[in-house]
Amino acid sequence: MIVTVTPNPSIDRTLRIPSIERGGLVRAVSATAEAGGKGINVSRALTTQGHATLAVAPLSESSASVLRSLLGGAAPIDSVPIVGDMRVNISLVEEDGTVTKVNEPGPQLSEDETEALLARTAALAAGATWVAGCGSLAPGMPIDFYARLSRRMPPGVRVAVDAEGPALRACLGERVALIKPNHGELEGLIGRPLPTLGDVVVAAGELVAAGFETLLVSLGADGALHVDRDGATHAEAHLDGVLNNVGAGDALLAGYLAAGGGRDALAPAVAWSVAACRSPGTTMREVSAEDMRAVTVHDSTAASRRLAA
Repeated sequence: MIVTVTPNPSIDRTLRIPSIERGGLVRAVSATAEAGGKGINVSRALTTQGHATLAVAPLSESSASVLRSLLGGAAPIDSVPIVGDMRVNISLVEEDGTVTKVNEPGPQLSEDETEALLARTAALAAGATWVAGCGSLAPGMPIDFYARLSRRMPPGVRVAVDAEGPALRACLGERVALIKPNHGELEGLIGRPLPTLGDVVVAAGELVAAGFETLLVSLGADGALHVDRDGATHAEAHLDGVLNNVGAGDALLAGYLAAGGGRDALAPAVAWSVAACRSPGTTMREVSAEDMRAVTVHDSTAASRRLAA
């Protein structure tokens, strides 16, 4: 069982429009809505591939009903009751492909609601292999929420964190088995630009030396990097027909957790990301043998390679 925690879930609305006219009336050509939140995306990917999972999220009664309706059984949800309704994020997609995003902050969580989320996750984690804390924090939540989460886990349960900025930095020195920054998030965490693969390896190694156990760094078109005390491993996939890269990072984390973690989990993790990129919608299809064949795990890292991401 893999338990995910999404502190600030959302309804993600996409409006397709001819173009943005500031101060004018814009009529949408079409509108869609999906359940959003990184942990929910991870659980949805795991469910698609037949792995046991449970997505924990703070939700009001009405929000829980809407979220379950949008998911349609694509991922099991355990809701922790709160007062405020979940946020709505809006993506405006113009005819030329330009995307403008407007994200709401989310409901204000009280100290009692935050504690209830921690306690419920700890109770559900009994018997789990991984607990993954994913995404931004809701207003009112302490910046060290994920660090607190790691302290509450039963023995033997490994914790992964996919977050950014102070919430991720607060996990340093805690019982966190894995952090999964992307290229930009790693740059923010280390405090300097990382233009080459070698720069990323050095930065990730510095964080391992500082106390993080393992880093899984998503690098977009440049694949992914696994770094721990034993060194760095780089894997990538050369593929045509990318239909949608939204959720590829969440699929990467889901695949890594499903494969049990460690260096050997990198190849299947990248294959899951490939499957997400080859899926026509934001819900990934099943991983195929062709997806696995697209992955190359390199014997060494090309330090001078400049990154596209």
